[in-house]
Amino acid sequence: MHIRPERGADTPGIRTVNLTAFETPTEADLVDVLREQAEPIVSLVADDDNAIVGHILFSPVTLTAHPGLRIMGLAPMAVVPARQRQGIGSALIREGLEHCRRLGFGAVIVLGHAEYYPHFGFAPASRFGLGCEYDVPDEVFMALELYQGILQGKSGTIRYHPAFATV
Repeated sequence: MHIRPERGADTPGIRTVNLTAFETPTEADLVDVLREQAEPIVSLVADDDNAIVGHILFSPVTLTAHPGLRIMGLAPMAVVPARQRQGIGSALIREGLEHCRRLGFGAVIVLGHAEYYPHFGFAPASRFGLGCEYDVPDEVFMALELYQGILQGKSGTIRYHPAFATV
């Protein structure tokens, strides 16, 4: 199994991963819309002998008080149920964060499991003075500085790509 950037032929496999990993088609639909509308995106797959078994997507978000600050949002991340708890999600996250860093993004935010994402260095976004445009519990809205101190002295509300409002 290896992690690589999404290719055009991967689209059906990515959709299948998201449909099987989540209870509704919302995340699969979101990926399709972001692929068409967001720029730049980081879209990686876990490829196991030409079968897509996992997928992760990062898309730009905006910090209202600092619109020039380059921040990515991690969403969604999915692994087919039969392959969960085998390190695939972790590999996708690590590689995705590195791709974001290489593209010059300074931080990543995620709305996710409070017990899982801290393993990768994420902390409640409120510690950085960041709020979410959606009404979510503090412990599930997290941020990670890809460059230490990039969020220091910055605060405001994180706004997601408009595609998030359509699904």
